Amino acid sequence: MSATLCKYAGTGGSACPEPAQGTAGVCYWHDPAVAKDAPDVKARLEELSRSGRSLEGYALHGADLRDADLSRANLSAARLFDADLRGASLLKTRLDGANLNEAHLEGANLLGASLDGARLERVRWGKQLRQEILAREAHRAGREDEAMNLYGEAEQIARYLTGENERRGHYDIGGHFYKLERVMRRMQMRLFSGEWAWSKLVDLLCGYGEDTVRVIAFSLVVILGSAVLYFLLGVRGPDGMLLLDPAAGLKENLLQFLTCVYYSVITFTTVGYGDIYPVGVSRVVAALEAFTGAFSISLFVVVFVRKMTR
Repeated sequence: MSATLCKYAGTGGSACPEPAQGTAGVCYWHDPAVAKDAPDVKARLEELSRSGRSLEGYALHGADLRDADLSRANLSAARLFDADLRGASLLKTRLDGANLNEAHLEGANLLGASLDGARLERVRWGKQLRQEILAREAHRAGREDEAMNLYGEAEQIARYLTGENERRGHYDIGGHFYKLERVMRRMQMRLFSGEWAWSKLVDLLCGYGEDTVRVIAFSLVVILGSAVLYFLLGVRGPDGMLLLDPAAGLKENLLQFLTCVYYSVITFTTVGYGDIYPVGVSRVVAALEAFTGAFSISLFVVVFVRKMTR
């Protein structure tokens, strides 16, 4: 008497060739009640994948699949909740409709992977893509052609993950990958070229429109840097010049400097009460700071609104 086959029906009604077990009528791989914690699970899955077997709908939640080679596997609709896929090769792997909630994907190769309709809540992506790490290693080793190819692959993956996460409303994660995409693009540019310099400047100022903290940090640097210049060059206040005086005491010089900080703030914000004004070379500093301040405030508003309205 032949064994009863698994009753799981895949896309288009395709049947699973594995024998059913237990009372659920499904096989070992499709049974969500069976923990996939056996030591040979990864090796068996790799063998099935290499043979061309469809792994559609497999219940692999919580499975330890670190460094598994599942390239080009069909894992559509698979249950991969909390699965450990760190360092796994998912090259051109189909994960359409899969449940990847809380899965670990740090260092996984996601080039060409398909995530259409996949559930991606609280996925651990890691801060760097695998191709980015390998590209930087190749760059340090002087293998420039290899590094450029890997940077290009990292850019492609980051662009895809940006779209997939933003479609699901994961805007912070999408923003992270958008920024990474732009950085990977910059790494392929000729160093210190005009295009590279502009890209680097935008990154430093606002993280490609994703980092309000960088805008604030840049503003503080400009304000404090300008205050130091005012303190050294001198500005005129209601009671005379505000200027570093080596003959004066520490307390008096500190008060003078704090007043210069106050003047720098109102210049940066273009308020200009008129109680203090620049003289000599300080006028150049004040003009540049006022222009930079107007630009930085506008940039902050754009970045903040962009993030809040998504």
